[in-house]
Amino acid sequence: MNGRPSQVSREQGLRWLKDMTRVRRMEEKCAELYGQEKIRGFLHLYIGEEAVAAGAMAELGEEDAVVATYREHGHALLRGISMNAIMAEMYGKREGCSRGRGGSMHLFDAETRFYGGNAIVSGGLPLAIGLALADKMQKRPRITACFFGEGAVAEGEFHESLNLAVLWQLPVLFVCENNLYAMGTALARSESVTDIHQKAAAYGIDSAAVDGMDVISVNTAVRDAVKKIRAEEAPAFLEMRTYRFRAHSMFDPELYRSKEEVEQWKQLCPVATLTAQLMAQKVIDGGDIADIENAVAEEIRKAVDFAEAGNWEPVEDLMKDVYTDSN
Repeated sequence: MNGRPSQVSREQGLRWLKDMTRVRRMEEKCAELYGQEKIRGFLHLYIGEEAVAAGAMAELGEEDAVVATYREHGHALLRGISMNAIMAEMYGKREGCSRGRGGSMHLFDAETRFYGGNAIVSGGLPLAIGLALADKMQKRPRITACFFGEGAVAEGEFHESLNLAVLWQLPVLFVCENNLYAMGTALARSESVTDIHQKAAAYGIDSAAVDGMDVISVNTAVRDAVKKIRAEEAPAFLEMRTYRFRAHSMFDPELYRSKEEVEQWKQLCPVATLTAQLMAQKVIDGGDIADIENAVAEEIRKAVDFAEAGNWEPVEDLMKDVYTDSN
């Protein structure tokens, strides 16, 4: 991997800062709406991990595919799905990106090649293999980026998918978002080898561990990995070492980790860290931060209004796409 750049341009810095702020503020609003019972079902927040999505999405092309987990709101937003469509989906409205049928865990958008939102742990990995295999067979110069948590590493699909990616030399970028806890299970309690990227190396995949709390490090690593995949038509693996500041889900009593540990990780907040760096380098000022916050607040307001004004799916359509006539 190339070295981490010491200086960030104003344009790039503002983009990353806005991207992460959009994800952070949108999810904070979703938590508020969940408390008001406007959003129901499960809700898994990405707060604290924004640097991974922000740093990675910038290096993927429009024709590349993205596969994610149920903690996918940030990936979906930064991939290009509108906040309106995401919020409407959270509400379960027909105007949502999955027509209100998927909710928080199943955001989907074929136009941006965003294939989930997958609720099953490790369920997205075989899907990524299939997408990449199809692209290779059709000789399409595309990459499939697959995001998943370290909990997926304990599943058979993880090993099967990595094995096939190497056997078939598929253009897959595996991105493990290692936030140290699979639901309430600490990594050391479920994995004998906690350096996740070493598992990929065992399959012969070029792999590395990355500071997932630093958007610059994430972006540099993903840029290098994408370049290598395109050049060699072979998979790559990045272990993003990150941390979620909120509980696993809104139902989680969070009894498995201490408040002191969470507070220590909050000192590495990716939004605050980038802001401080850009301010120290005099790349941005307080006015820029205010502009971003104001623009994001307005985007969120419009998204909530859009969702509130949305329509419920009519009863007569409830069986649509569920069953088909076998005759």
